[in-house]
Amino acid sequence: MSQTKTVFDQNPSGERPVAKVLVATTAMLAFISYWRAAAIVLNDLASSAYYAGGESEQFIGKSAPWFILGTMLLSYAVSQVYVESCSMFVRGGVYRVVKEAMGGTLAKFSVSALMFDYVLTGPISGVSAGQYLAGVLNELASYAHLHVTFNPNATAAMFAVIVTMYFWWQNIKGLHESSEKALWIMQLTTIMVVALIAWCVLTLLMRGGQLPPAPLPRNIIQDKHSLGWLYGSRIPGLITAVAVFVGLGHSVLAMSGEESLAQVYREIEHPKLPNLKKAALIIFIYSMIFTSLVSFFAVMIIPDKTRPQYFENLIGGLAMNLYGPLVARLVFQVFVVVVGTLILSGAVNTAIVGSNGVLNRVSEDGVLSDWFRQPHRRFGTSHRIINLVVAFQIVMIVASRGDVTFLANLYAFGVVWSFALKGVAVLVLRYTHPQDRAFRVPLNFHIAGKEIPVGLGLITLMLLAIAIVNLFTKPEATVAGLIFSGLLFVGFELSERAINRARGGAHVELDQFNLTQEGELTLENVGVQPGNILVPVSSHYALYALESALRRAKKGPAEIVVLHVRLLGRAGSGETDLDPDQLFSSIEQLLFTRALSIAEKEGKPIRLAVAAANDLWESILRTGANLRSSAIVVGSSSKMSTDELAHQIGQAWERMPEPRPRIALEIFAPSGQEEMFYLGPHTPRLTPKEIDLLHKIWLDLSEKLQTADIHHHDIIHFALSEVEREIAQGQDSEVLERLRNHLQEIQCRRSSS
Repeated sequence: MSQTKTVFDQNPSGERPVAKVLVATTAMLAFISYWRAAAIVLNDLASSAYYAGGESEQFIGKSAPWFILGTMLLSYAVSQVYVESCSMFVRGGVYRVVKEAMGGTLAKFSVSALMFDYVLTGPISGVSAGQYLAGVLNELASYAHLHVTFNPNATAAMFAVIVTMYFWWQNIKGLHESSEKALWIMQLTTIMVVALIAWCVLTLLMRGGQLPPAPLPRNIIQDKHSLGWLYGSRIPGLITAVAVFVGLGHSVLAMSGEESLAQVYREIEHPKLPNLKKAALIIFIYSMIFTSLVSFFAVMIIPDKTRPQYFENLIGGLAMNLYGPLVARLVFQVFVVVVGTLILSGAVNTAIVGSNGVLNRVSEDGVLSDWFRQPHRRFGTSHRIINLVVAFQIVMIVASRGDVTFLANLYAFGVVWSFALKGVAVLVLRYTHPQDRAFRVPLNFHIAGKEIPVGLGLITLMLLAIAIVNLFTKPEATVAGLIFSGLLFVGFELSERAINRARGGAHVELDQFNLTQEGELTLENVGVQPGNILVPVSSHYALYALESALRRAKKGPAEIVVLHVRLLGRAGSGETDLDPDQLFSSIEQLLFTRALSIAEKEGKPIRLAVAAANDLWESILRTGANLRSSAIVVGSSSKMSTDELAHQIGQAWERMPEPRPRIALEIFAPSGQEEMFYLGPHTPRLTPKEIDLLHKIWLDLSEKLQTADIHHHDIIHFALSEVEREIAQGQDSEVLERLRNHLQEIQCRRSSS
């Protein structure tokens, strides 16, 4: 591949040449271990343990724990389908896989169903957290003899709205979740889970208990509430399998969040596929133990008469019915609520980020208008999509009036149909794309030279059977899901047709760019020399840092590299593969069009590059290191002060592996004011007063020592060694006090002047 040349230059015709954009699709990812990947998925999947068991028992009775266990076993089979899809595509999400296998029409429907899932995930998680909060507040008030009662549903709805609005604002600002935070939450959750299991076992040893009734048709409640449109029909009684699928259908929300597995695949460190398998196994074991045991223990420990009041607060009910003193149980219940609030609130955030990612992918594919992805003027985020999703979620919270059962009844439609369509798509790809892949769902046989994917076929049939039975046993979910998905699908179709017509005749005033893909940004393929200036840009509304860098570059030969970092959110469900034309959407096209206009105005060449990343500052610093840049020039932040921004970038620099680059950081304000920082060890900038003081001390000591061998740097070295010696001898408090007084004196002199 030829090097990327100067992307702006004057030519005799006066026309701007087509610019080249180097697209790096893998170089900037901050890869994570399979433990962290598992933690990210479990933050979504494990949250269902707080409400799945109680909601399932409301429909099918005391045998619900067995169906929850069956659902968790099925979840591992579903995860194998996701592993196979990820082995075919870098991001094996529903939209990408279904479109590849069965075309755009079914792909749009699958996304419509998935969006129904996302729109309900946030409300059900937020409302469930609110139910736990209301429960513990009422328990504490009761035992404190306070005449205060919090209405569970009203409290839950209010809490869910507050949490949703909080994460709306966080997503508008563009603050992304981290694997470190997810791992910390799961570590805290693990402490709670271990304590809960141990305490439940102790309670059963002290009091005894019986297993829930076997999952047989006679033990499954078959009333209008559980059978829906099948009530009055002889089908469930005649066909045992239908009754079993009814039970599984009412328990399927226990594995909601499994689609998150495709979201994190791209970020898993080498070797990717083996590590994905390990993450899937960890997720399965953890969720099976946590979710299924909670349901079993609840039936075995909480009395039948009181358990219904805890259906929407199952773990809280367990905590209050354990063996031991009341104070200990209350403390543990508070701990359960704190952990539950963290993990359930995280699921609210995942729903917003996921919806935003899904609709962004659909928009980039030409299904939705670019209007939806126009960046926020201040924060550069796709705020219109976020606003739309959050509005839907708040409507659902208000409509539910804080009733988890209402939301859970609607919820199963989207999740089970997205799984079913994913299974069908992967099955179709076995025949349309029979080439070898790195992983296949087990149980494959060959007859007459043709592969018979028994394992994948059984999983797909199981998912389809649950989905079809759910259509008849969950009438509210069927009606609501079909209306929502149908309207969204029609909207996608009309939008896509309008966009195609517009693109056929309309002229868009945007520069065209040639995309050149590379796995890494280097001096050679970017076409610059060491000592270049790296200018990260994110929004075409705020390019003042680039303007400042170009104006200053007029005075010298410095080369400018304009870098746009495309942040990859985990909750986008991996809807598309990261091809160059998908990384470089109309947003990047507009951004680089404006950048070229500024370069033309200033008469200076620039290079353009796009990098995919999931950590902004780490990716920028790594690019600076690869390109051996002399400086990184950025604009000031609207979210934090210049010192805070510099500190955040400095922390990212400290996390880099050795050898870390020594590089200058220049932060420009919109007014043009500049502040300079240095990353890594560097020569301090001494003021004239400090230089005079150093020279005075040198003259005095050299005269008293009567030697010509002492130099100015010897004085500095001696002073630093003395400070280091005092700290090593335990005099650090005295050193800090003298330094504090010195800084205060400087501040006072500055204030007085």
